[in-house]
Amino acid sequence: MLETWNNLLGGFVTAGTPINLLWALAGCALGTAIGVLPGLGPAVTVAMLLPITGQVEATASMIFFAGIYYGAMYGGSTTSILLNTPGETGTMVTALEGFKMAKSGRAGAALATSAIGSFVAGSIATVLVTLFAPILAEFAVKLGPPEYFCLMLLAFTTVSAVLGQSTLRGITALFFGLALGLVGMDQITGQVRYTGGVIEFMDGVEVVLVAVGLFAVTEALYNALYEGRSEANLNKMNKAHMTRTEWKRSWPAWLRGTFIGFPFGTIPAGGSEIPTFLSYATERKLADPEFKKEFGTTGAIEGVAGPEAANNAAVTATLVPLLTLGIPTSVTAAILLSALQNYGINAGPQLFETSSALVWALIASLYIGNVMLLVLNLPMVGLWVKLLKIPKAPLYAGILIFATVGVYGMRQSSFDLFIMFGLALVGVVLRRFDFPTAPVIVGLILGPLAEAQFRNAMSIGEGSLAVFFERPMSATLLAIVVLVLVTPRLLAWHRRS
Repeated sequence: MLETWNNLLGGFVTAGTPINLLWALAGCALGTAIGVLPGLGPAVTVAMLLPITGQVEATASMIFFAGIYYGAMYGGSTTSILLNTPGETGTMVTALEGFKMAKSGRAGAALATSAIGSFVAGSIATVLVTLFAPILAEFAVKLGPPEYFCLMLLAFTTVSAVLGQSTLRGITALFFGLALGLVGMDQITGQVRYTGGVIEFMDGVEVVLVAVGLFAVTEALYNALYEGRSEANLNKMNKAHMTRTEWKRSWPAWLRGTFIGFPFGTIPAGGSEIPTFLSYATERKLADPEFKKEFGTTGAIEGVAGPEAANNAAVTATLVPLLTLGIPTSVTAAILLSALQNYGINAGPQLFETSSALVWALIASLYIGNVMLLVLNLPMVGLWVKLLKIPKAPLYAGILIFATVGVYGMRQSSFDLFIMFGLALVGVVLRRFDFPTAPVIVGLILGPLAEAQFRNAMSIGEGSLAVFFERPMSATLLAIVVLVLVTPRLLAWHRRS
């Protein structure tokens, strides 16, 4: 324990340098702005900014990207409450009660409980990351190739089964990502495969290209093709503050939301949507009878406080499996993993030893970022709301320009631009037909690693698949994979019968 606090203190020293504080502030401010703008999420933004990894030092850029990630969660609630337009999928539930509160003249209380709840949840979740991430890393060092392959199989299964409208579509998107991951040089034998004679494919398909193409450029093209012009009527904003009764009603919801959200962030179960819905259902069930009638009518403050806390706790918790196992449990976490890979840093149990300074600076920056975000969100709500007045045409044109310049700047290759725009068109088709894009990124990043671990495991088992069933941990993980695939179908069958 003493070693953990010493490491954290060292992290604060690194994160507290003027340049790193500036990167943290820039990330938090940009993240909040991105969260406020509907449709633009942290995944799109981090993907678009990935090319800076070629110019900026690793610790600074990871602090910057992390600031964007959890800043977007703070900002997303503003549009949910004032416009009934979630800036982020994790803030969809906030709109249910937050917008009704705004319509009944209580927008200030809704925004205050959202910002303070996010701060409370983020702070508690960061303490839990500090305490549990090193312990999990120590445990993960003991895992072998069979366990790692089964962990990755679990990530593939849950991400493709939980996200999107159907498991089949999710698995189809996953296989597309896995196919892209096979292009290039075999990690073990050095054999060149699936390049079609194109020299540029020798090193594989760049994750940056896929991330920027499928998220940033797809977002711009999809809006131009299908969204058209959409006008939003803004609810009147009063000062962000709460009465004593609202404080009393909010704090138990913040704590419950935090402890519902944190476990979901640590497992690959489809991001923060599930815990926010669970938190909302819990608050509705536990609300005092005198306040229960506010749900769905004038807006109950517990219905904003709980889901917002669950959302932010889940987002912070994604760092645990990302740093300790190298397993991303959300789209943005997958893109953060590719940012680490751009620096030649492999996330996993060895990360706490090989890149200790970076990891602890990143964890320390979460504490600093939480305070920055509270200061940015409570007094400056009026400023963030003004961002909604930016016309969509110049906004998305700017994204296209930024994405094009960033990708071209990586290798000065026009071939990369053709690939990026080709993938963007694929992204538009996927989105049009409700295919989730997250499994594509997860398949591309984890596919080659899973292949290598599978082959290593087969070597250990001398060519027998029994190696996956003989080891308790890998057998347990395989059982969980089967449950993830079978349980929804059994429940659906039971409901029909």
